[in-house]
Amino acid sequence: MKTARAAWRRLEPVHGMIYFVPEARRRYADLGLSGRAGYFASRSAAFGRASAELVISTFYNFNPDFVRQAVDGTWEATTPQQVLDARYAAAGEALRRAGIHQLSDVDEVVTLTHRAAEAACEHPQGRPLFAAHATLPWPEEPVLRLWHAQTLLREFRGDGHVACLLSEGLGGLDALVLHAATGEVPVDFLKASRAWPEEEWADTQERLRERGLLDGDSLSPEGVLLRRHIEDRTDQLALPAYAALGDADCERLSELASAFGRAVLEAGLLKLG
Repeated sequence: MKTARAAWRRLEPVHGMIYFVPEARRRYADLGLSGRAGYFASRSAAFGRASAELVISTFYNFNPDFVRQAVDGTWEATTPQQVLDARYAAAGEALRRAGIHQLSDVDEVVTLTHRAAEAACEHPQGRPLFAAHATLPWPEEPVLRLWHAQTLLREFRGDGHVACLLSEGLGGLDALVLHAATGEVPVDFLKASRAWPEEEWADTQERLRERGLLDGDSLSPEGVLLRRHIEDRTDQLALPAYAALGDADCERLSELASAFGRAVLEAGLLKLG
């Protein structure tokens, strides 16, 4: 399980950069999508003309009012296919800028991630965002095949994570506040990107303190244990994808993935703004 987590985490920048790179913002803007509309439209376009309520239900930790405002008029301005085409084009352009296509092990990493993603496609039940992306055609270009495979693995894991949060009685804002309390991500970034009102954030903190999960603004010992349980359970639910590789190939992917994640980071593809 630790090897599978390492393989996913080390390669995750290859997918995650799409939410930050200027290539994506420019292409979405060309379609008439400004601000966060591009993010919500591009990640939900696999559903087709997704309603705000569908986005709210599957993206989980965003302020619902913010989502409704951001997606209002999206599908009058453009089409899901146009958004998907823009997203893939931006992904390929950004990853080539990072030199991903020039890495010596790219073919092997593409093969391994493709195998894992194909295995995940045998388990779509209860994973709506993943299932929608699993219906999209596989790109031919190796760099885009890698990006698509890692996108599937990310959404496969993400849907399982939402299931874990629900089973523990944690709503979207609960999960966000607990995440902020770990100190892993700046609180200001989480507040700004998810757009929850300060009053609701403070009320949720107080509720989580009463539940014994927060000590001040930090996780309590009980909160630490709960977060660890959720992450471990999320790893377990993601295993059907990586188990298909077997121990040796999963270890190999984990080893090779570091260079790919590092290339994305060194090219500045995950910089905010």
